[in-house]
Amino acid sequence: MVDGVEQSAVTPVRYYSAVVAYDGTDYHGFQIQRNAPSVQGALEMALDAFTFRRGRVVAAGRTDAGVHALGQVVSVRIDWAHTAVDLQRAWNARLTPAIAVRCVAEVTDEFHPRFSALSRTYRYVVRNVASKDWRTMPQRSPLTDRFSLFEGRPLDVVAMQEAAQHLVGTHDFATFGQPPEPGDGTVRTIIEAQWDVTDEALSTYPGRQLVFTITANAFLRQMVRNIVGTLLAVGRGEWQVAQVVAALAACQRSYSAPPAAPHGLLLAKVTYPPGLDRWVHGNKLTDF
Repeated sequence: MVDGVEQSAVTPVRYYSAVVAYDGTDYHGFQIQRNAPSVQGALEMALDAFTFRRGRVVAAGRTDAGVHALGQVVSVRIDWAHTAVDLQRAWNARLTPAIAVRCVAEVTDEFHPRFSALSRTYRYVVRNVASKDWRTMPQRSPLTDRFSLFEGRPLDVVAMQEAAQHLVGTHDFATFGQPPEPGDGTVRTIIEAQWDVTDEALSTYPGRQLVFTITANAFLRQMVRNIVGTLLAVGRGEWQVAQVVAALAACQRSYSAPPAAPHGLLLAKVTYPPGLDRWVHGNKLTDF
């Protein structure tokens, strides 16, 4: 019996996809590590506590250490004789509060969370004082620092957006990242790169919130963090927009500004073709 559900005498092997959210602060990235906690390891350990797993939990993207997710998509084959809802409930019951399986659905063999994806969308959140008196302002935002980057210096968002627009399109992004696998190329297509300013500052705390949304067909390792770090350098006046254009054309890793810290980054969404789209609307998977 699993969480009140009777096991059948012969348990079928089924292939499932799930949308997973996690706080990556205490994990050394998604991919399993030999001597450090990982999201993949936590998901597999939870499954192994109540069913037989026929292979690894595979993800749409290997987020870095400290990076969060709202819409990470995974798949796994397990022995399971019950419903997808039962699986979600049993899985969540054995996970830490930092990880949640948002929804589960049985999928066909041709689905792969990484290779079937059309695009991925990441968001990077910055808390910015944006004040002439920034040197006298607090250098921390305790209620938001776990999921956003605190930047005490004023940022020129118009210049940051101008620089971001030069990255849209199909380019060789070797300056901003490394291939996820040996032999992979560094050409990627960025569909959207947009900075938005919100007024979601705490009522007694000065400043504003900046949200960078970037969508691409795929990303290189640390590509988003390197891009954000470079755009923030533009915002602080340390780089000119023309330098970003030149850095992109150089295809040299040394031309990038240092990467932005991981805790401001969130894997928001993975998009699939119609009929395979696993994005969440409410508590359901669409186009199944």
